[in-house]
Amino acid sequence: MAGSAPPPGHGQSLGAQIEGMIARMPPDHVSMGELLDLFGDEGLLLVTILLTLVFLIPVSIPGVSTVFGAAIVLVGVSRLLRRQLWLPARVRDRRLPSARLRPALAGGLRWVHRLERLSRPHRLSPLVDGRAQDAFNNLAFILAALLLMAPFGFVPFSNTIPAIALLAYAIGFIQRDGGAVLLGHLANIGTMVYFGVLIGGGGLVAQELFKRFTG
Repeated sequence: MAGSAPPPGHGQSLGAQIEGMIARMPPDHVSMGELLDLFGDEGLLLVTILLTLVFLIPVSIPGVSTVFGAAIVLVGVSRLLRRQLWLPARVRDRRLPSARLRPALAGGLRWVHRLERLSRPHRLSPLVDGRAQDAFNNLAFILAALLLMAPFGFVPFSNTIPAIALLAYAIGFIQRDGGAVLLGHLANIGTMVYFGVLIGGGGLVAQELFKRFTG
């Protein structure tokens, strides 16, 4: 990634750094570009953690999963290609209400603190060490972001499970913790199973309704 200077708050715990990011958010509205400017390219994984927090509590802010999910996809692509992050203007400039985001972000911080306490640097290192593992894990990270963008936001936990995957991946990448990355993989699998059940169940309901109306 571009740049050699550590992000602001370097040396603090992940939770403390995220709390600092939330405190520095503009008071009225915030754009994706402004969120990225808080830490820059060196803090993309911290920004990813910040973006997932909204989905870890029961809150609905229209358009958030699409904008945040698209930004996280591009973070994953930039990591996979080892290039500086690029965001289209539509994603970078989309403005969201700080008054609704800030309490949702603060509420989701407890997940960061929990995973941070459970995380162990360099645990299960074969899962995170090596170019092949790095490529596979970044592809899984991108998959989790795409699952976050799936149009099931009205269904309970449809955003929460992929958000947990992204949070686990981000912490695992920062800490080089294979255990956290493994949790991300399991959450990805759980999300796909859950979506499969939703789609399959919805198809059965639609088929039954069709039979009743046409029979």
